[in-house]
Amino acid sequence: MLLPILLFLGTMGLSLWASMRVKSVYRKYAAEPSLTGLTGAQAAERVMQDAGVEGVTITSCPGELTDHYDPSHRRLVLSESNYNGTSIAALAVAAHEAGHAIQHAQAYAPLHLRMAAVGATQIASQLVMWLPLFGMFTGFVNTHTGLILMAAGWGIIMLFNLVTLPVEFDASARAKTALRHSGILGAMNEEDGVNRVLNAAAWTYVAAFITSLAYFLWHLLPLLMGRRDEE
Repeated sequence: MLLPILLFLGTMGLSLWASMRVKSVYRKYAAEPSLTGLTGAQAAERVMQDAGVEGVTITSCPGELTDHYDPSHRRLVLSESNYNGTSIAALAVAAHEAGHAIQHAQAYAPLHLRMAAVGATQIASQLVMWLPLFGMFTGFVNTHTGLILMAAGWGIIMLFNLVTLPVEFDASARAKTALRHSGILGAMNEEDGVNRVLNAAAWTYVAAFITSLAYFLWHLLPLLMGRRDEE
């Protein structure tokens, strides 16, 4: 009974630490205006323009760190503070999302693999959420079958998170390079701020992968050990 609790607390603690860190770094640099005075929307447009990417709509949405790139509609969505803001954090986040748009335009393989896996990952997420409760209250799923289904579900989520790592790291690398060579950043301390914001954000994806890997192994190992015992 102690091991499941430690697993839950350990992965939860890692996720909370990563989330708190990115918010802390983001808010620090959201309070520091860029010397160029460009908004996040303008920075994203310039980054894509320099890369020869056309036809991507830039829009805003409410909330903090709700920024994302929607490949199905070729739409780059920035939170209102980053869309209109001229802070170092706004430039970093906007350029990162523009990096995803460039990946899409250039048919970056890991991005297309992640896009193809979205549907299966959503089903797997529902499975690992509801199967333990379903099995607990109905008893319709025996332990062995439950472990197989949970291992499969967490395995799909783990692979999705694994593919996400190069997608996010590459988008951040593209953002750093684009901001450095486009003249958007006005001073060396701004480049350092961009690096800190994007590096902090990377930890959230690392934490998600470690968490899914831990739960995948937690459900897989009993199956492997049981097979070894049978032999």
